[in-house]
Amino acid sequence: MILPAGYSDDARMIWDAATALNRAAAAVSPAAARLPPLLFFTDPARTPRPWETAARLPPGSAVVYRAFGADQALEIGLRLRAVTREAGVELLVGKDADLADAVSADGLHLPEREADRAADERRRRPDWRLTAAWHGAEPPASGVEALILSPIFPAGGASATKPALGAAAFKTLVERAGVPVYALGGLRPDRVALLTGSGACGLAAVETIQSAFGGVRT
Repeated sequence: MILPAGYSDDARMIWDAATALNRAAAAVSPAAARLPPLLFFTDPARTPRPWETAARLPPGSAVVYRAFGADQALEIGLRLRAVTREAGVELLVGKDADLADAVSADGLHLPEREADRAADERRRRPDWRLTAAWHGAEPPASGVEALILSPIFPAGGASATKPALGAAAFKTLVERAGVPVYALGGLRPDRVALLTGSGACGLAAVETIQSAFGGVRT
């Protein structure tokens, strides 16, 4: 999909890079072709109004809603479900399978320490998309469709204290992951081209996507 008029140059750069990575990964692994090329990760502190960004994402993208136990988690989740359906965007919920059920989400994103839940969740909800966080140690057990590896570049939030992997190390880890891998962490628009040829199946971000897609030009 080519973005229509009205989107920022940063949004175009991110979307073009994400879709190009997805096409290249799909040429090697057909499983990648079934994955959204772009994942918007929410955060109660850094993305306080995530539905505004979600409503402007290109069709075929996905939102990973991380409530982190925040107040009004269900209300926000239902609001995200409504706007993502309208936009043609998938909705995954972080960690909380009950919340995912309550908002009729399309799937679940698991933290790395709970990735071994994937097999049970797959049996319980075979229709769900399942992903898991990964930070470069031994890849989690089977059951997930994709891993989200971070931080690739110096990042904010919870990854601010973690050393960045860099594009070369990211590529090496992708080669041994066994499933498609997204890049997350510090993915400013001027850095995404560094991942060309890395094997990433797409891009994931928090503030970068909010900044690029949270508003449109007039």
